[in-house]
Amino acid sequence: MTRIALVPGCLALLPAYASLLDPVPELRAACATAVAWLGEDVRIVAADQGRRVAEALLATRTGVAGDGGSSYLVVANGAATRSERAPGYLDERAFDFDRALAKSLIAPDPAALRAVDTDLSHALWADVATLAPLADLLDAAHLESVDYDDDPYGVQYWVLRWAS
Repeated sequence: MTRIALVPGCLALLPAYASLLDPVPELRAACATAVAWLGEDVRIVAADQGRRVAEALLATRTGVAGDGGSSYLVVANGAATRSERAPGYLDERAFDFDRALAKSLIAPDPAALRAVDTDLSHALWADVATLAPLADLLDAAHLESVDYDDDPYGVQYWVLRWAS
């Protein structure tokens, strides 16, 4: 069995950004659940910042058992322009963009993921560089779980799991 988990490249998940009050406790818990579900042998699919987050999440796992299958931890997130306090400020196009992206992820619809408008994703500060490799992984997969779907601080984050 192949297991695939998607987590966001949220810097608040890094130990270096920890504080007395966790700014994203629900997101952190969802990521921990998804990462533990992957098992022991996990391949990371991420850009530089996302790789740092993925490695930090993998380093904090406890009680992980392997199942002999392939596992992938993919790092991506939606628009960072969903509010006036968002890193990229408010851009109304973010809501339709994220809605379409969520639909493609949940279906899953690999063709739609491959067709994401990269120019628009850059304008909306969306971290979607890993969608093409994710689409390849999802060709024969089905959705297992939506662990998180929210936009704290004006950035759309998902934690999703698929299996094939």
